[in-house]
Order: sequence, then structure tokens, then C-alpha cells
Amino acid sequence: MSYQVLARKWRPRSFREMVGQTHVLKALINALDSQRLHHAYLFTGTRGVGKTTIARIIAKCLNCETGISSTPCGTCSVCREIDEGRFVDLIEVDAASRTKVEDTRELLDNVQYSPSRGRFKVYLIDEVHMLSTSSFNALLKTLEEPPPHVKFLLATTDPQKLPVTVLSRCLQFSLKNMPPERVVEHLKHVLSAENVPFEEDALWLLGRAADGSMRDAMSLTDQAIAFGEGRVLAADVRAMLGTLDHGQVYGVLQALIEGDARGLIEAVRHLAEQGPDWNGVLAEMLNVLHRVAIAQALPEAVDNGQGDRERVLQLAQALPAEDVQFYYQMGLIGRRDLPLAPEPRSGFEMVLLRMLAFRPAGDEDAPRVTLKPLGISQATADPQVTPVAGTAVAAPAPVISAAPPAPVPAPVQPEAVAEAPLPATEQPAESDIAEQPPVAMLPAEPEPEPEPEPEPEPEPEPEPEPEPEPEPEPEPEPEPEPAVFVEPLDVPWHTEPVTAASVAPAHSVPPLPAEATAEMGQGESSDDDEPPPGDYDYVEMDSGSLDYGLDLPGEMVRAEPEPEPQLAAKPATGLAAEWLALFPQLGLGGMTGSIAANCTLVEANGEDWLLHLDPAHSALFNPTQQRRLNEALNQQQGRTIRLRIELHKPEQETPAQAAARRRAERQRSAEASIHADPLVQQMIQQFAAKIREDSIEPIDTSS
Repeated sequence: MSYQVLARKWRPRSFREMVGQTHVLKALINALDSQRLHHAYLFTGTRGVGKTTIARIIAKCLNCETGISSTPCGTCSVCREIDEGRFVDLIEVDAASRTKVEDTRELLDNVQYSPSRGRFKVYLIDEVHMLSTSSFNALLKTLEEPPPHVKFLLATTDPQKLPVTVLSRCLQFSLKNMPPERVVEHLKHVLSAENVPFEEDALWLLGRAADGSMRDAMSLTDQAIAFGEGRVLAADVRAMLGTLDHGQVYGVLQALIEGDARGLIEAVRHLAEQGPDWNGVLAEMLNVLHRVAIAQALPEAVDNGQGDRERVLQLAQALPAEDVQFYYQMGLIGRRDLPLAPEPRSGFEMVLLRMLAFRPAGDEDAPRVTLKPLGISQATADPQVTPVAGTAVAAPAPVISAAPPAPVPAPVQPEAVAEAPLPATEQPAESDIAEQPPVAMLPAEPEPEPEPEPEPEPEPEPEPEPEPEPEPEPEPEPEPEPAVFVEPLDVPWHTEPVTAASVAPAHSVPPLPAEATAEMGQGESSDDDEPPPGDYDYVEMDSGSLDYGLDLPGEMVRAEPEPEPQLAAKPATGLAAEWLALFPQLGLGGMTGSIAANCTLVEANGEDWLLHLDPAHSALFNPTQQRRLNEALNQQQGRTIRLRIELHKPEQETPAQAAARRRAERQRSAEASIHADPLVQQMIQQFAAKIREDSIEPIDTSS
């Protein structure tokens, strides 16, 4: 016996077997039961939604030997012949192959004759929009006033091509596309009846690929069964369709939530192995972000059209609403610019990096001063004698000129001169200071581009250079001028890693002066060329948005950041335990919070505190981060702390290690709870079910 495809084998033979289209079925059932029958029906909709199937069921309802009703018996000779496609009074016409007016006239010549066996002669014209204008004109009169024994059933996928004269003579029913939920539900029923093993994820892939057509879904299922050797598995279906793994899109979004540049690039690398359409990947991200925004506004309105409703709701809890809107807008702009990129993958990566670099900052963390452009890293800057002080100092921050050279140098602010005093042996007279052009404290190395020549100066006294290597005097710029300096973005790809050698010869940063520390406590910067706190981070996230030391309720269980905090050799006691309790009270976020989370307190002698920072987490540590941590301590303690930070592997538990330990304990507890659950044990025993360990996530995220 020849094999019959699923789409034909499972074609509905009565209204009760139809899937969906309730709005159409209700009208037809009521009309048949009340004998209010029209002479012409028009069914419209995309391919595979049931137009021809409904027309054949109507033909059975009209001609069933048991009488006209909405429930044909299905067993009489008329019903069987219609199901088998050999009923003489059901004339099916393919308008796509019979478009000429001669074909239509030949068809209408037989309208006047009574039906051979049934009550009605039913003309089923499929793809009726393909008829020519002459054919429509020939059909109009008969379509409006046919003999009482004739019914016209028209079907089309493009009703806009039908003349309005035809539309006005028919009862029109618009069939809707099948939602993926309905398709998946029907496929489960069919495959269970056919005894075909399947995975639900595979059915969701088929349901989305069908694009609203139940017939396409059945045909794809036939193909998937053959591809999977009698089974319908998600991996096989994904390979067969060449579609993107939907979970990888969530992996990209998860890396964005964590601010993990390494994880972001790694996720792109995994995507590239499948050779995807990068524009399509970006579109899929936008679809997910759109559903996340809906979940944040109205959680119950989130559909399960892609089988990922729970993941969308989790993302809605983890992502701030402003971040969702920002990512969506950035993705739209990225899709517009993607064709201009040298390579689609590089363009996609730049969109993600742009999302990571310019994510929204809170009101308290917003930049308050003019940004400075990127220059040399402070980790590689050599000490140099500044023209004002004449002493060797390490450049605290790269500064380059961003404005055209001014014709006349602006005078130096008195405060700036006071903060960088000259040695007693090299103090010039007040008249000399007034006559010399003012200079700003700049980094050790000038930019390789040619420096603009300052205004010629008389040089009243030949003052010897304190250093053997004379440097060209950089262009003086007044610090308060908003157009002079641009602040570098404090993000991983903008900053050179700070090595131990660049921090101090003994792997430590020297303590800040007491005067500068006191000024920090009042919210002022200690360095003349450093802006106030918050100037180096364009983005400083709320401490609740990262999981480096706090386990907040409502956050998603996510991949650990790189590098993963290792368990401490000893539990925290003494000062280390005090630091664990003190860290959440500091309210730190961003890189400063990450650095503090990987420190432990080893000394607290009055105002002098010493922290040990894990060298594995010190890539972005610099004097600015130490200063900001010092300020947070001053504010929390209500006094001035002189803080030192040394790069040593902590011997006792840090806040980040404590958080990792708590997460591991909750994970083990969750796994033990799942394995001990009676229902799970029953499913394992009766259905040979297997527990996917990677899918177990603890619900309680409290510390």
C-alpha cells in the first residue's frame, strides 16, 4: 500500500475536526443548521489554512444522505465519494490552469443541468483570482442568479485581485493564519497518534517555520520524520531548516545584561559557526526585546508563540526598562547601517559593542564634566617632569587637546597652581610667573601628531630644564573650558590593563595624601587634571544590576562572569568578615564595585586601611578606582580613611567568593530537591525520563 502524506491523511473531514478558524465555522454551522444557505461563498486566506477543506465539508453537508446539517455522517456513499475526490456533482476547477473565457463558458454550459446524485451541484473554483477579466464577466450573471440546485464555492489567496462585482455577489470569509501554539498542539496530537517520538522544542521550530500554514507544518513534519529516521528531534529539525538556535540569542542578551564583553564576543563566535544571516540574528534580538518590553508593561500579554514565555519574563525582571528601549533603538539603527559594514559579522559585533559601551547610566552616575578623548594608557605612561612643578610624577589620566590652538594662552587658575607647588629651590618670582605663559599638567608623552606652536614668549629668564630630555611644551588649555578636554570612556576596550609594575614597584598603590583625602570626602577631586568622582565611567550601573557580590531577588540565574571567583582557602574571619558585612553598605557599582568585591581587608589601623586585591581581577584597577573606593569608605565611615590596595591573592573569602559560594549552595540544594521530588521519581520510573542538570535553576535567590 502506498504511503499517504500526513497533510492528506489528517485532512479534516468534518467541522469538529478543524483546527482554528472558529469565526468562520460558527457562521457556517449556524447557516447550515437553520437552512439559511447562500448560493456563493468566497474563502480567502494564505496557503494551507483550510479554504479547500472547508469547501469540501460544505459539499458533504449539502449532499449527505442523512440530510442537510452541519454534521455529515461521513459513512454514506456521498460522504465517502467526496472524501475520495470522486463525487460527480462536486466539480473542482483549478482557475490557475483554466483562465480562458472559453473554459468558463464550457463550465457554465452545464450549470443548467440538475445534479446526477446529490441535492446540489457544487462548483469549487480554487485560486479564482487567476481567471481573466473576460472569464469574470462571463461568470457574473450566473454567479448572481444561479439555478436553485447550484452552489458556488470560491477560494483565493489574493482577494484584492477579484473584481468588486464578484465580491459583492458572494459571502466572504477570511481565514486567519495558524498561530504557532495551535500548530504545535495539532502536531503533538498527530505524532502521538502516529507513534512518532518527538521533542517539543522541535515542534516549536516546525510551528514557526510553517508561517501560519497548517499544511506546510504537516509537510515539514513529514520531512523531519524522514530526516530524523523516524524521530522528530530539535537538533535534526534545526539542521534541516537551517534556522538559528533561539537560545543563542538569549546568550547574547545575557552577556549584555552582565556587561561581559568577553562573553559577548564568545557568543558571536558560536553564532558564526552556523553561518547565520546576521541581519536576521539582529532582527530576532529585536523581536525578543519587543516581547520583553511588553512583559514589563503587561506581563499577562506576553504570548508563547515561540515557546519561550518564561525566559522572556525572566529577562523582563533582569533588564531595566530604559536598557530595553535603548537596546531596541540601537538595534534598529544597527540594522539600517549593517549593509554599510565591511563584513556583516563585524557590523553585528559593532552593534553589540555599541550597546555595551553606551548603555544608559543613572542620574547620579551621569557624566558631569566634559569628556576627554582617549590617549595613552596610564599603565604605560612613563614619569615625566611637568613644566610647572619640575618634579617627576606619574600621569594619572591621559589627556590630549581636542580644540584648535588658542591664539592667546588662557591664564592658569590660581587653584591649579596652588595644588602643584614648585620646589623651594626652584620657586620663581611672582613677576616671572606673570610673564611666563601658563601651562596645564599633561601626561608624560605628547601625542605623535605635530604639536601646535604656542605664541612666542620673551622668556625673561633662562631657566634650566630639570630633566635631560626636553619635551616640546604642549598647548596650554584652561581646565574649566568645556570644549578643551574629552573624557575617555571607562570600558574594557578603551583602557589598557594596569599591571602590577605600573601601580607600584611593590605591587601597591601609595596612599593618597591626607589633604587630598579630606577634599575627596567633600566631593572634590584631589588631582588638578582629574574631574570629580564619576568622571571616568560613562556607565556605572546600579549595584543591583550586577552579581559580583550580591544575590538579589528577581535576578535571572546566569553564567558566571570571567574570571570565575575561586573558593577561598579559609572562611572569612576578623577584618575579612567585617569587609564582607561592610561591602554591601558602600553602594558601589560598575568596575569600582567589581574591584571592591574581589578585595579583602587585612589591616585597619585607625585611619590607615589596607586591602588585598586578587590579581586575577585587577586588569581595570587604577588610581581612579582606588580614589572612588576611598571616597565611598569615607562617606560610609563618616571619617577620612587613608586607603592602600595591594595586589595579593586574598587568603580569606572575598565578597565575590562569598556570593559564588552561596550560589553554588543554592544550586546544590535545588538539584537535591529536584532529584528527591516524588513526581520526578515517578516520571523517571514510568517513562524513563532523564533530568537535565543544566536546566535546574534555584528559585530562591535571596542571600
